[in-house]
Parts: sequence; C-alpha cells; structure tokens
Amino acid sequence: MTKIGMSRRRLLEAGACALTGAVSLPGVACAQAETGLSAAKEQVVRKYYAAWEQKDWDRFNILLADNFTFTSAHNDDHISKSVFKTRCWETQVDFIKRFELERVIGNGNDAFVKYLCFTNNGKSFRNVEYLRVTDEKLEAIECYFGGQSSFASAVGGGQN
Repeated sequence: MTKIGMSRRRLLEAGACALTGAVSLPGVACAQAETGLSAAKEQVVRKYYAAWEQKDWDRFNILLADNFTFTSAHNDDHISKSVFKTRCWETQVDFIKRFELERVIGNGNDAFVKYLCFTNNGKSFRNVEYLRVTDEKLEAIECYFGGQSSFASAVGGGQN
C-alpha cells in the first residue's frame, strides 16, 4: 500500500473546500431554476433610467415608493426620497445624457443593473446598481460606483 503524506492543516483545508462546494451547489442549481425578474418589474427598472434622460421629476417620482431609500458610497446611507431629490437628482440630472443598460438581471423583487452612462460633456462612467422593486415601485437602490473619478459630478467639471 502506498502512503500519501498530508498534514492535518491540508486535510482540514481540503475538507472545508469539499464541504463548501457540497453546500453551495444545491443553492446555485436552485437559483438557476428560478424564473428571474418579471417583465413588469424589469419595465419599472428601465423606466427609471429613461426618466433620468427625460429630466422630468414627476415621471421619475411616480416610479419611487413612498418609503424609497438610496444608498451609495458617496455619503448616502439609506437617504429618503426627498433627500435623494435634493442631493442626487437636482445636482446630477443636467449631467446625464443617456444610459446604456448593459445588463439587467434579477429574481423576485431584486434587480442588478450594470450600465454605461454618457454625460452631456462627452464623458462616460460605469456603475452597478441593486434595485428592489415592490408593487411596481422602486423601494430601494444601492449604487456601486465604478471609481471615485467616475461620479457624474466629478466628470461634470467639479460640480457637486
């Protein structure tokens, strides 16, 4: 019989990896079997980005739930709809020319969007956002910026 040498540490690492793989595989298979984002919820998401391009707060506001919150790494921690309007919409809407939605994926009430945004001054930036859609309204958005220099305000010539 041939002996194969393996330290206890390597044995524990191998066991942990095997256990992780065994536990995670059924979850992956289950996630792939689910139906994804409904057409109605995807439409709400797409209308949200189109509203930026239309620059019409009323059309935009209709998509946001009363309890809407926005979170980003730019000092926005679950800010309310009214704070979002003042801090984000009013300061950024004139910089936004259009969005190219590269990926819209989701499941149930959760959607992830990867987009390329083109600004009115000829620059662009890429972000990823998590959106929660409940009752055909956006309840929450978490924005993950591509890089600090890619904030719309940064590419807009230093405006806040």
